[in-house]
Amino acid sequence: MHHNIRVREGILDQLNKLGRLWNYFLEALSGSEKIYTNGKISKALFMLAIPMVLEMIFESVFAVADIFFVSKLGDDAVATVGITESVITIVYAIGFGLSMATTALVARRIGENKPEEASKVSFQAIVTGVFVSVFIAFAGIFYSKDLLALMGANSTIVNEMSGYATIILGSNVIIMLLFINNAIFRSAGDAALSMRVLIVANCLNLVLDPLLIFGWGPIPAMGVEGAAIATSLGRGLAVVYQFVMLGKGKGKIHLKWKHIQLKWATIKQLVSLSVGGIGQSIIATSSWIGLMRIMAEFGSAAIAGYTIAIRLLIFILLPSWGLSNAAATLVGQNLGANQPERAEKSVWAAGKINVVFLGLMGIVFYLFPRFFIELFTPDEFIVSNGIQALQIISMGFVFYGLGMVLLNAINGAGDTRTPTYFNLISFWIIEIPLAYFLAIQLGWDEKGVFYSIIIAEMTLTLIALFWFKQGKWKLMKV
Repeated sequence: MHHNIRVREGILDQLNKLGRLWNYFLEALSGSEKIYTNGKISKALFMLAIPMVLEMIFESVFAVADIFFVSKLGDDAVATVGITESVITIVYAIGFGLSMATTALVARRIGENKPEEASKVSFQAIVTGVFVSVFIAFAGIFYSKDLLALMGANSTIVNEMSGYATIILGSNVIIMLLFINNAIFRSAGDAALSMRVLIVANCLNLVLDPLLIFGWGPIPAMGVEGAAIATSLGRGLAVVYQFVMLGKGKGKIHLKWKHIQLKWATIKQLVSLSVGGIGQSIIATSSWIGLMRIMAEFGSAAIAGYTIAIRLLIFILLPSWGLSNAAATLVGQNLGANQPERAEKSVWAAGKINVVFLGLMGIVFYLFPRFFIELFTPDEFIVSNGIQALQIISMGFVFYGLGMVLLNAINGAGDTRTPTYFNLISFWIIEIPLAYFLAIQLGWDEKGVFYSIIIAEMTLTLIALFWFKQGKWKLMKV
């Protein structure tokens, strides 16, 4: 009798826990802003991470959707997207750096309970992003063919498919603003709004991609250029939605007419913080450009297989970036509230979740690579290259999981310079020379590139772990 009572009590307890978890899930998606400087860390991490993870999943859908539809046009079309993406990573790098600086400043002001100052910082971040994007657009519009040729693209890609690169680079301001505005929402504690923005953009992209690539009725088939137009339109309308929400001012961040003035001191502080973020991101992403240049030595099929594998990896890694962004927000808000120990506990909690998740996904990718690659193409040459890339690179997933949380936490504290040095060592001093040595000098071909990625990421994680445990990041003032 007593045993049955205990069993029933145990079942009821588990049901209550599931009910609370479901309520937390609904609350996390509700879109209300919160300051996460008290209460359970696990709940704070959950409330921030759920919409951030979903946001990153929807961001990765852009990449996967484009490749899915473009792969029907052949390996040159896939290679065009892959090479352009390796160039557009410079835009991502700058957007990442500016959003990192925005997160550090806005989250700190929110933690200090200074929403008006947070709004001022937000406008200066937007202006800075727009200014930088103008120069990139100029290069993209007038020199896209030269950039593709420099990256080793064949004559078909350069002469017939360069329109994809022209459109993507020419409209880079959309990508920049998407990064910065979503960083503003996340830092203010409303990660759900960032998620909704990406849902809107992706729904539009999924509809427009096949229509513009293959044509339908009066809409002509635009080929690979149609994918670029679809992506730019989807993201562009999402940015419009962002500005509508910032102007409404229902949350802590409310952009008003009085904020539309240049604050050079704030811009200088943003640039100073973002230089480290941009630097580390450019170092990391330019290493991908270097790797793509080495991969170009092995032909379009090798590039196409590598591109598909990387898109699949990004699809899994971006949710983990969402969790890392949650850790960065918690670090910023809690340091602003003078609670460094709570900030550190938040990071370790996020790190453990990331390691388990990516470790499991690494096993799945290693055991069943063909299934995932064949979702995109039946071409056996591309499939075999993609399988090799997916299996080897996924072996390092555990290190990626911990490393990204630690680095984002240090950045969230306002120390963007130190991770720059870590990236320099890992990607420029180790990864690129090692990839060239293994792939070209030792004759490992594509495998040499893939193994260099694992070794570089392991090095980055171990260095970040050592530095984080020293605790100097807790003393940062921004």
